[in-house]
Amino acid sequence: MGQTGTVLAGRIAGRRAGIGDPRALVGEMRRSLLLVPVADERLWSARLSGVRWIYGFTDEAALTRFALLREPGDQPMDYVALLGARIVDEVVPSLAEPAGLAVDIATEDGSMFFPPVVGIVPEAVAVDAGAAAEGAGR
Repeated sequence: MGQTGTVLAGRIAGRRAGIGDPRALVGEMRRSLLLVPVADERLWSARLSGVRWIYGFTDEAALTRFALLREPGDQPMDYVALLGARIVDEVVPSLAEPAGLAVDIATEDGSMFFPPVVGIVPEAVAVDAGAAAEGAGR
């Protein structure tokens, strides 16, 4: 997978421990190549509390943990490698609903959610875009 996933996983661990800069974490996510499972030529995702979460994994081990939880056995899971920036800047806006990125969701104490808010996704699709604009005008 390369070093970018490892760096992102380290930044996630730091934020979960209460250290590190959230902006640096978002920047690292944007620069990281993530493995995104696909089925029937569609990216895997799930809807939870009104948000569509696209699954991304920092390395093949994290993807394998997810695959084993979904379908125990030796079945390979197809995936594509996408930059985090491409996911949040292109894929998320193409969906007709609020969407964010869920990273390493099958890694105990290692997952991180990047919600559909200003600073993570484009303002046009951020659920808090009005609130952010209102705060900026004060």
